[in-house]
Amino acid sequence: MERKQTRVVRVGGVGIGGDNPVRVQSMCSTDTRDVAATLGQINQLAEAGCEIVRLAVPDDRAASVLADIRKQSPVPLIADIHFDHRLALAAVDAGFDGLRINPGNIGDESKVDAVVRAAAGAGLPIRIGVNGGSLEKDLLRRYGGPTPEAMVESGLRHVAMLEARGFHDIKISLKTSSVLKTIAAYRIMSAKVDYPLHVGITEAGTLVRGAVKSAVGLGILLSEGIGDTMRVSLTHDPVAEIGVAYEILRSLSLRERGPEIISCPTCGRTEINLIGLAEKVEEALRGVEEVFTVAVMGCVVNGPGEAREADIGIAGGRNLGIIFRKGEVVRKVKGDENLLPEFMKEIEKFLEERR
Repeated sequence: MERKQTRVVRVGGVGIGGDNPVRVQSMCSTDTRDVAATLGQINQLAEAGCEIVRLAVPDDRAASVLADIRKQSPVPLIADIHFDHRLALAAVDAGFDGLRINPGNIGDESKVDAVVRAAAGAGLPIRIGVNGGSLEKDLLRRYGGPTPEAMVESGLRHVAMLEARGFHDIKISLKTSSVLKTIAAYRIMSAKVDYPLHVGITEAGTLVRGAVKSAVGLGILLSEGIGDTMRVSLTHDPVAEIGVAYEILRSLSLRERGPEIISCPTCGRTEINLIGLAEKVEEALRGVEEVFTVAVMGCVVNGPGEAREADIGIAGGRNLGIIFRKGEVVRKVKGDENLLPEFMKEIEKFLEERR
């Protein structure tokens, strides 16, 4: 696939657009006013591979703690601002790395001027975030609802407000809970501008539903070269969003992080608790950043052959497990209770040999 070449903007030390990799973002679900909880979640997200974190700034109390959070954050931070331009100015003063606003809803022209001047002076990009659930009333009337065309016009309207002030460090997002409308909106916008696009399916749903909708929508866009930064939006712990995002990128050969786990769906030949074993292996490897393939198979007859290309794997049988590398048997393990600990020992050995 060929990615569209877009302008490059920087969020702190993270480059977005151009030849930079597709960046992975998320948003804290904590109350920003709770500094300890928010920093705790930022650190968890960073450890999972999140490169940029967005925080809601709903009021003055939240704005008052932004500097403290920014000083201790290991990754760039973006302030999510609505309606009150003073909060955007406070985020700039606090040293935040970017703003997510819609210029049309933060006040009159003088207030937009003030925010743009502050962002330009600090070298911060602004993301224009269009959401299908909050489009301008005149666009809803004209288009008969939150259509892709209405979303694009809304985005371009806000882009024009920034461009008129000589500001071009812009990112754009066009999100709705409809996969097809979101895809259509991004396709139209991508053909009209060269600003980097932040892609996502908003309000995608709970873990499984949200992951599926995000994989379909973002997978299609990214496969067409559209998208410079992404968020998988889940009604779940935001740390889970990072794992889903990297799996989407891995499936398209765009980026890799951590091991890829291959496991069979089980069948009547399975004689171990394969589901439990696969989940435990996945959990044990959650913090590993090295890229390699791990197979967890339920059949000692076909398992090694089916996962022949895996770097390391285990295939379980009745009271027995076979550990293999690239399809070749390394050793046998007796006792179901020994499968996980012995397999993890072999993985550690494998990683030590690679380092």
